[in-house]
Amino acid sequence: QVQVVESGGGLVQTGGSLRLSCTASGLRFDDYAMGWFRQAPGKEREGVSCVNWSGGTTYYADSVKGRFTISRDNTKNTLYLQMNSLNPEDTAMYYCTAHRWSGCLGSWYEPKYYNYWGQGTQVTVAS
Repeated sequence: QVQVVESGGGLVQTGGSLRLSCTASGLRFDDYAMGWFRQAPGKEREGVSCVNWSGGTTYYADSVKGRFTISRDNTKNTLYLQMNSLNPEDTAMYYCTAHRWSGCLGSWYEPKYYNYWGQGTQVTVAS
């Protein structure tokens, strides 16, 4: 049984930083591209970032480019999202997800292409 569990969310002031973590079990982690999505109240789920199986190729939404960094440690079955220079527009539930191909698709930002999802971790940025 595949389990995906996020952690690391919380309340932070504008300009602050957080690091999210995601641990996946029940799958061969390095066979999967991994992604982060977020969803704010009343909005659609939005693709934040994707990383291929090795960590060598990454993609970011324009809204987070230069501020967020995705990485993975395949020895620990763990995915990370380092978030810097946070602002209130980053407030959302953040979800970790796994895609059953080793590389990120061209449309990596579409939720429908991902196979497994975590329950999410809340990030709140106070102004």
